[in-house]
Amino acid sequence: MSSGRNDKGAPDAVDAIIEQWAAVRPDLDTAAMEVFGRIYRLARGMGDRIEQTYARIGISRGEFDVLATLRRAGEPYTLSPRRLSGTLMLTTGGMTGRLDKLERRGLVRRSPDPHDRRGLQVTLTDEGLAIVDEAVGAGLDVQKKALDGALDGEQSGQLADLLRQLLATSVPE
Repeated sequence: MSSGRNDKGAPDAVDAIIEQWAAVRPDLDTAAMEVFGRIYRLARGMGDRIEQTYARIGISRGEFDVLATLRRAGEPYTLSPRRLSGTLMLTTGGMTGRLDKLERRGLVRRSPDPHDRRGLQVTLTDEGLAIVDEAVGAGLDVQKKALDGALDGEQSGQLADLLRQLLATSVPE
């Protein structure tokens, strides 16, 4: 059971929700809500901060996802639209919209697939490579500052291990 206090001794927003449930439904075991409520709020808050960071660089989170997927593929930073869609769990229509926008900005290039007459390939341009490298560094800085302000290296590693374990047993990939 949680102490209902964070390191600074003040209750957080999740504690208030737990207390409200305890008042109206004392029969509920809200331990899972304490964990997942905080995970949800943390993911949402950090997602907003990362989105703002990417916006300063001139891209959206969705555009970053496409550029980063191509970057992680390694040289020559090329994938098929179908492979991109599958990796990002997007419909082909959603992927087409993102690729159209990125191509107009000169961040990706679409070309015929030399191994499949019916296929296309999407390649990161030099400008796209520079943008995604800047964005990933800036995003990691935001995340690192958040961790450094709250956890030491050992705690951060423990949390990563615990979340990996929870993710592996709770959410199918």
